[in-house]
Amino acid sequence: MTHADDEQVTGLLGRPPQGEYEVVVRDRQGTPVVIRNAPFLDDGTPMPTRYWLVSPELRRRVGELESAGGVRQAEAEVHPGELAAAHARYAAERDAAIPADHLGPRPSGGVGGTRQGVKCLHAHYAWHLAGGDDPVGRWVAAHLERPESVVGGDAGGDA
Repeated sequence: MTHADDEQVTGLLGRPPQGEYEVVVRDRQGTPVVIRNAPFLDDGTPMPTRYWLVSPELRRRVGELESAGGVRQAEAEVHPGELAAAHARYAAERDAAIPADHLGPRPSGGVGGTRQGVKCLHAHYAWHLAGGDDPVGRWVAAHLERPESVVGGDAGGDA
């Protein structure tokens, strides 16, 4: 990570990051879109969310999708077995970044720290954008492209 990345990510988050991270997705102008977090914050607190959406525009659009009932709709439309497998892949990737000799609390859960179901469309979409095999992230991407398909109305305007 560079000093410029630190400045941009701090600005995008509205606060300094609380742990190590790297920018893994950028937009066409080079602005960070998704960061990959270390499994622990600087103070040692476990950080279950490996991928974090930092783009204000995408956060807003995904937030609108969530507020229109997107979490429930995604959970109803994504096959439970595929979702469980995605949580397991996410946890395995995060856990692989933890030193083998680590003692103490560890992050737990899958995408967004949840063990089952859908908790946060932002976390699923961030992992999808970073190349993760996430059926909910794909669902979000499809619904951001087709806002009229969301229960409750518009999901964020033109894609």
